[in-house]
Amino acid sequence: MISRPSRHCTVELQALPSRIGQVRRIVSAQLRYWHLDPLIDPAALGVTELLTNVHRHAEPDKQCTVEIALMLDRLTVSVRDQDPRLPRVRECDPVSTHGRGLALVAAVSQTWGMHVRDDGSGKVVWFTLAVPQPAAATGSPWAAYGAGRTAPPPHRATVSRPATAPAPASAPAPVSPVTPASPVSPVSPVSPVTPVSAPAPVAAPAPAAAAASAPPVRERAPAARSAVSH
Repeated sequence: MISRPSRHCTVELQALPSRIGQVRRIVSAQLRYWHLDPLIDPAALGVTELLTNVHRHAEPDKQCTVEIALMLDRLTVSVRDQDPRLPRVRECDPVSTHGRGLALVAAVSQTWGMHVRDDGSGKVVWFTLAVPQPAAATGSPWAAYGAGRTAPPPHRATVSRPATAPAPASAPAPVSPVTPASPVSPVSPVSPVTPVSAPAPVAAPAPAAAAASAPPVRERAPAARSAVSH
């Protein structure tokens, strides 16, 4: 049976090898649902080691309960079984493949511990993990776009300064008042243009007149032939 309130999850199971892997996946999915992805690996490793201890050492049976609870900045993972004997942390051989379960739990957790249940019907072994704090929100107007986005760099206008101070501008000349324009007289209609007649052709001078102006030519009478007597 699995109960999943908002910040609490409980799984009851027999600590058998086939069930241990299934519970590890359930714990990982629950932490992902709570947006605690950085805690998935240490929590899955810790719960696997505690369930393996129950499988190997708990008596009279392997019935147990896994509980994960999120309280503010701390995640608590606990395993409760029906064996009241408390486990011991043993010095393990560096080449040994078992006997270091609690040492691994202590290495990946912030705190850990164990206690016998009040009614003496079993024990509880637990460990805690620190919940990562979200980044502090800034007053930037780009914060509304989400923490995964990067605000564009602020625009910087480049201002060029003149080498020398500019000469003071002369005062503008006073503007003379504008004289109102006199009213325009209406335009008289244009009379139609009289067509121009072509000039008459100039007559050529008469040849007589030209001859009269020339100097007179005198003709010579032919010379008289002398009579020759034969």
